[in-house]
Amino acid sequence: MEHPIKSWAETAPRLVAVAAGREAADLVIRGGRLVNVQSREILDGWEVAVAEGRFAYVGPDASHCIGEGTEVVDAGDRYLIPGLIDAHMHIESGMLTPAEFAAAVIPHGTTTMFTDPHEIANVLGLDGVRMMHDEALMQPVNIFTQMPSCAPSAPGLETTGHEISPEDVAEAMGWPGIVGLGEMMNYPGVMAGDAKMLSEIAATMRAGKTVGGHYASPDRGVPFHAYVAGGPADDHEGTRESDAIDRVRQGMRSMLRLGSAWYDVESQITAVTEKGLDPRNFVLCTDDCHSGTLVNDGHMDRVVRHAIACGCDPVVALQMATINTATHFGMERELGSIAPGRRADAILTSDLETLPIEQVFARGVLVAEDGDLRVTCPHYDWPARARDTVRLGRDLVADDFKVAAPEGAGTTVRTKVIGVVENQAPTRALLRELPVRDGQVLPEGPVARIALVERHRGTGGVTNAFVEGFGYEGRMAMASTVAHDSHHMIVVGTDAGMMAAAANRLGEVGGGVTLWRDGAERALVRLPVAGLMSDAPAREVAAAAEELGAAMREAGCTLNNAYMQHSLLALVVIPELRISDLGLVDVTRFEITGLFEGQQ
Repeated sequence: MEHPIKSWAETAPRLVAVAAGREAADLVIRGGRLVNVQSREILDGWEVAVAEGRFAYVGPDASHCIGEGTEVVDAGDRYLIPGLIDAHMHIESGMLTPAEFAAAVIPHGTTTMFTDPHEIANVLGLDGVRMMHDEALMQPVNIFTQMPSCAPSAPGLETTGHEISPEDVAEAMGWPGIVGLGEMMNYPGVMAGDAKMLSEIAATMRAGKTVGGHYASPDRGVPFHAYVAGGPADDHEGTRESDAIDRVRQGMRSMLRLGSAWYDVESQITAVTEKGLDPRNFVLCTDDCHSGTLVNDGHMDRVVRHAIACGCDPVVALQMATINTATHFGMERELGSIAPGRRADAILTSDLETLPIEQVFARGVLVAEDGDLRVTCPHYDWPARARDTVRLGRDLVADDFKVAAPEGAGTTVRTKVIGVVENQAPTRALLRELPVRDGQVLPEGPVARIALVERHRGTGGVTNAFVEGFGYEGRMAMASTVAHDSHHMIVVGTDAGMMAAAANRLGEVGGGVTLWRDGAERALVRLPVAGLMSDAPAREVAAAAEELGAAMREAGCTLNNAYMQHSLLALVVIPELRISDLGLVDVTRFEITGLFEGQQ
C-alpha cells in the first residue's frame, strides 16, 4: 500500500475552512514554543491546527479550530520543531531496505529523506531503482528519490552489473517520487564535456529538478569552475572550511555530512560560526549511516546535536536540517517548516540543544513516541531477481589471492599500497617495500592483502593489491558484497586461504559481510537483497553488525567504523588509490596503474 498525501491545491478548501474556524481540525497542538525556521524565531504559546495531513493554522490561538473529533495534544511547554530532513543519503548504506530504514529513523525525528539509490543501480540498473522508489512511496514519511547518475561511476575504470543511460534518467524523471539527479560523481566527465553526463544533467534540468553534485578533487581552479558550470547544485564531499566557502561562493549548497564514518561538519561549519557566511546555503546530511549508528546513536537528530556542539546556534542548525534543504530541492512550499499548507511533519522536544525526540508527527499522525515506532512501514515484495545477485562462477582458492612478483624482482619490491584514512573517504597512495618469497609478494607489518572479486557476471575474475591501515593480525579475512560503487566483492585479509573461504561463503549465502579468523567464520551479516540490504528489522541487522565489529577488533582492527572504510575501497571517484575489477586505479589521474613502483 502507498501512503499518499493530497496536494495543497486539493486540500486548500479544507485548510481555509479550518483556519477560518468554519470546520474542525483533525489535530491541534497547543501549549508549546514554536520554532519558526522561516523567521528564525521561537514563538512562545503559538499553536498549530492540522487538516488533511497539512498545517492549516499556525498562530497564537487555535481554539477556533477545535471541534468535535479534533485531537488536542498538550505540548507541555516543549518546543515544536519541524520534522528533520536528510539532504543526501544512501539507504543501502544502512544495510536495510527503505521500509526498515524508515522504521529505524522515524523515532529519531527524520520525516523526510532525499535518497540516491545508486548502490542498487550498479547491481540491478533501472529495475533496482524502481524497486527502491516504489518501496519508498509506501512509507508513512517522505522518501524522495534522486535518479542515480553514474553507473559506472567512472567509465573505463570499472565494470558494473548494469549501466545507467541518459534514456534511463529521462524516463525516471516522470516517476512520481523522483526529485532530481543523484550525485554526479563523474566530475572528470563533466569537466571534459562528456555527452552522456551532460545529457543526464540536461534531462534533469528540462524536468525542472535538482542536479546533485560530488566533486571530490582538491583542485579549486579551472576544473572546479567547469564542473559547477555543468549544473551540479550541491556538494557533500567537502572536508575543510575552504571547501564549504568555495562551494557557496559558486552558488552551490554546501552539504555538511556526519555519517557513520564521515566527520565533516566540525571542520566546515566554521564558515558560518566564525567566518559569518549566510547559513541559508548550508545544509546537513548523513550520506552513509550503517544500522548500528541508526539504532544506537541516531540519524539526523545526531547530526543536528553535533552541529550545535560545534558552536552552531540551535535554530540555525535546525534550519540546516529543515527549511534550507526543502528550499534547495524547490520544495519549501511543501516541506521544512511549520507553516500553513506544508506537510504536518513536526517534533516535540523538551530541549533544543540535547534534542530529545519525544514525539514525532508525520503528515499529522503520531508516528513515534519516546523512541517507539507507532506506525507500520510496509514492505515491497522483492522478487527473486533482486535476491540472486552474487555470481562467482567457480569456487575460489588460495592461489586466486596471491600476488606474483614482477620479473627480475629481488628479495623485496617497492609496491603501491592503498592507505586508509580514519574517518574520511579519501585514501592515500603509499609506497612500501614488501618481501618477495618463492616468487610471491607478501604482506608485512601493517600491510594486508586486498582483492576485488567479480560477482555480477560470474567471470571468476580476481584483482589483487595491498592495503594499509586496518591493523589486522594473525590469519584472517573479511569479505563484503557492499563495495561502493560497483559492488563487486571486496576481500581484505592477511591469509590467502582465509580470503578464499570468506569469498566463497558470501557466494553461498547470497551476499553480505563475513569475517573469518584461524580457519573459522567469526561473524556474518546476511544481505540478501542485491547483496546490499536486509529486509529484517534494523535491530537484528545492527546486532549482527555489532558482532562483525567485535570480530574485527578481535582481529586487531582499531579504526573507527572500519567497515565503512572497507566498503569504500573500490570507490574509483575519490582520490587517491582504489581497486576495481580492471586493476589498481590512480584516482588523481583517473587511470589504471601498475601494482609496483615504475609501472604505469
